[in-house]
Amino acid sequence: MIEKSINKNDIAWETLFYKYKIIDEIQKNSFVEISAKQINEFREARLMTKFDHKVNLPNIFKENNLSILPVTRGKYIISSFEAYHIFEKKNTEVERITPPNYIKSIDFEDITSESVAINVAYLSGILSDFVNEEFLYPTVNGRMSSKNFSYKIINNNTKTYQNIDVNNSQIEIDGGFEGLNSLNLIEAKNAISNDFIIRQLYYPYRLWNEKLLQTNKQVKTIFLIYSNGIFHLYEYAFQNTNIYNSLLLVKQKNYTMENQGITLVEIINIFECIKIEEEPLGIPFPQADNFIRIINICELLHLNKYLTREEITTNYDFDIRQTNYYTDACRYLGLIKKSKNELNEVNYCLTKKGLELFSLNIKKRNLAFVRIILEKKAFYESFKKYIFDLNGPNRNEIVKIMENSGLYNIRSKSTFNRRASTINSWINWIIELTR
Repeated sequence: MIEKSINKNDIAWETLFYKYKIIDEIQKNSFVEISAKQINEFREARLMTKFDHKVNLPNIFKENNLSILPVTRGKYIISSFEAYHIFEKKNTEVERITPPNYIKSIDFEDITSESVAINVAYLSGILSDFVNEEFLYPTVNGRMSSKNFSYKIINNNTKTYQNIDVNNSQIEIDGGFEGLNSLNLIEAKNAISNDFIIRQLYYPYRLWNEKLLQTNKQVKTIFLIYSNGIFHLYEYAFQNTNIYNSLLLVKQKNYTMENQGITLVEIINIFECIKIEEEPLGIPFPQADNFIRIINICELLHLNKYLTREEITTNYDFDIRQTNYYTDACRYLGLIKKSKNELNEVNYCLTKKGLELFSLNIKKRNLAFVRIILEKKAFYESFKKYIFDLNGPNRNEIVKIMENSGLYNIRSKSTFNRRASTINSWINWIIELTR
């Protein structure tokens, strides 16, 4: 089901599709080219063409199974491309790294941006371990020209490969690190997501693979995601240099700093001191299974101070329904508050409790999250069952607990069942902190 929330990009693209008969052109030729000048007639092209995740695409793209890719610095191609790749399921193991104690200019407990995350991964030896290079040196990064190359990409409508020619499109490399045997190109994000646009890896790979073709040096493409003290690294290889969709996951590992481990004893100590809080009035009981995403929203608000509903939806791999679910879950825990800005847009920021939470180091912050969760009766009683039965409560038991917890505006059995999965998922997140 396609979400029909309308934002500024949706309105502008609807107008562009109508003016330039884009659907008709695609039906005739299987693709259409459009210039930044044409896009700028309605909204700045920079804002109209950056869709890092499939869910961010405008409604008219989703409805017609379309994607957009750059081919020059001022021109784009629209067609039914298979432009995105879904992240494979992560390993659950986390390797602990001890950062060098002589580095004083970076706070390893307070990583505030993607560039800092890359620096920490480099300085701590995470990158060296992951790419299996004893010595690595920072070499290339920033914006540059892609030069000229051609490639094939899957067309979902025709089920065939479509040829695309790229001529000096702009690319950006977040970090490039060279060792004896490899050049490692890093794409870094501080937002959790389900997928990514392959172009972010493929265009830099094509540029540097061509430049290093006459050497024996391998070009590796690496996706780095940092959130809540954990570095998630994915290495991808393109099995066929000329095919955009030929990427294959080579390996995936997770790292964290040595001093961030939590024991079950520490969690039980918190549980034994819990004072149950009243259910918040007027805020729905959470329907947001992925607690890591709740933390990530708070991280992003800590960095940005304020984000509108549209900014969260557009930039962080959410549709509007997910944005509502996850921001409501944050509000339920008292971590963020909702208001209207001067443009009458829904706006979010951290509460005093949320700000205090992010003044703590990672370990203390995670323990504070545990306490905040268990202060809610339904979660507390469900966790109590886990303590006495290591298999944890089943769904029926959780529903019974919920029915006796005075939850706001939940009446039907089906709603209780859906929300029970959130309790189960959040308890699993607490337990996984000890692994």
